[in-house]
Amino acid sequence: MGDDEQTGQPTVSVGEFVRAAPARLGLSVLAGGGGLSVRRINSSRIQKLGLALAGFTHYIHEGRVQIVGQSEVWFLGQLPEGRRREAISNLALGRISCVLVTKDLVPPAELVEAAEAEGLPLLRTPLVSSAAISVVSEHLQQALAPRELRHGVLLDAYGLGVLIEGESGIGKSECALDLIVRGHRLVADDTVEVRRVGAERLTGCAPELLREHMEIRGLGIINIRELFGVSSIWAGAKQIGLSIRLERWGEMKEVDRLGVDVSEVEILGVRIPQVLLPVSPGRNLSTLVETALRVHLLRARGRNAALDFVARHAALLAHEAGGAGGGGESGEPGENVSAAARSDFSDEPEEA
Repeated sequence: MGDDEQTGQPTVSVGEFVRAAPARLGLSVLAGGGGLSVRRINSSRIQKLGLALAGFTHYIHEGRVQIVGQSEVWFLGQLPEGRRREAISNLALGRISCVLVTKDLVPPAELVEAAEAEGLPLLRTPLVSSAAISVVSEHLQQALAPRELRHGVLLDAYGLGVLIEGESGIGKSECALDLIVRGHRLVADDTVEVRRVGAERLTGCAPELLREHMEIRGLGIINIRELFGVSSIWAGAKQIGLSIRLERWGEMKEVDRLGVDVSEVEILGVRIPQVLLPVSPGRNLSTLVETALRVHLLRARGRNAALDFVARHAALLAHEAGGAGGGGESGEPGENVSAAARSDFSDEPEEA
């Protein structure tokens, strides 16, 4: 995989596409093998060549897989040989990344000859056009997704992808190991390959070399699947739904005592909820992370213990003020947190 030098758009060569394509596509190369490493794909959108063969060549989009199905083969087959060659030569074959013939159809000899002469990869699949388009699009969405490597641990916990980050040596892997012992699953340790799939979805996976392994200081490199069984590993990519950042207590400028406000972090242009957890001696990190997960899942279902508590506190203050002054209304759950309520939970240093 590479990037377009001008736009920065991720691209894959046609050869990489053929090698990594799902097995159900059953791709074979009919002609133009010399262009496999040269021609590149930069879009997951698929295009059919029907309009272009009919003369509307300006509809061709560079960087896409071009489909030739039964309709296109039939159209070319009913043309006289001279017009067939003209229709193919008008395609501006130098702008096309590759052509995929579906349903194991036999393409016209003129198309095979032109593809070989131009170094245009001509591929074939046994799938019908609709199935081939679906499989190719899904594969290319993953292959061409914007990505970055992040230093952290990714776990599957309660069905949620949880990215644990923090500075080196803060205890991310030890925390993750404890969570694995509790029944959660490892996706990636140390290096997480994050991809943006679509507009608002992040997935993470482990680089091939690091898959199933963790580094624990004092123990070295360990294989999680061999130690805890296949159920301790999440194979493949996992959608990321929560970020947990570990920070040393003394380095945090402010510690949230109420948990009313929900923080977010932006990764590859996508914002996801984030929990900042201060780390200090004696704190059980795995229990805190597991609890943060439960709190996040409850909030996703509309339950927020912090807001409920603050609303009750505000209602109590209003009731007492009403009793002393002969007026006042009680607060309702879900109202904005009052300044008086917040002041009772200010993050001032505790007395010795």
